[in-house]
Amino acid sequence: MRPIHGLLLMAAMMLPATARASEDEQLWTTSSATVKLDDHWRLSQELVARFSDDRHGLYEIESNTLIGYKLSKAVTLWAGYTHDPQYAGGDFTVMEHRGRQQVTFDNIARIGPATLSARMRVEERWREGIDGTAWRLRPYVKLVMPFHEGGKTALILSHESFFDLNKTNFQRVQGEERMRNLIAVTTPLARNVNAEIGYLHQHGFRPGADDSNDHVASVALAFSF
Repeated sequence: MRPIHGLLLMAAMMLPATARASEDEQLWTTSSATVKLDDHWRLSQELVARFSDDRHGLYEIESNTLIGYKLSKAVTLWAGYTHDPQYAGGDFTVMEHRGRQQVTFDNIARIGPATLSARMRVEERWREGIDGTAWRLRPYVKLVMPFHEGGKTALILSHESFFDLNKTNFQRVQGEERMRNLIAVTTPLARNVNAEIGYLHQHGFRPGADDSNDHVASVALAFSF
């Protein structure tokens, strides 16, 4: 079996069964910029806009600001804040604030021609007008496989799970609440600009109700300075 065939098989195996699940088609657009402040410090800003058929258009604008400290070539510690207004059909509904801490592990292993990276993220969530602090854990792994040796255009496979660590009035599942699986292609557009286009499947676990499946067209631009 060729390496790329094996990686595609892995991606298929990560998708959960879709029986008895509600379906939604979505578009997620992401722009991000990472600035190297010196040999150790980094500043990252990311903006994500999410659109849904079921929610009649725009339903979330997520702004993530992080400061990072590079411990080594592979390991970086990050901390910051997420500003997350939410909408229904483009009309504002609720404001969510998050604290975010994470550690990233870049290119920590090779699987054939592919490189493996990982991240562990912890978030604290608050919603205006609703009592309680919601805690969750988000482990993430990513495989990047160039289409040819030494090339910068590559296939990406990634998996992320969301584990809710407690229950509040707005975080109602304790345990695994959702997972995201992505298959995408990344390619440089310019010296400091990368584009990523792909398909993301988000499966939500909903005790006492049908699970949810979001089929997402994902488009991202990343700038580095």
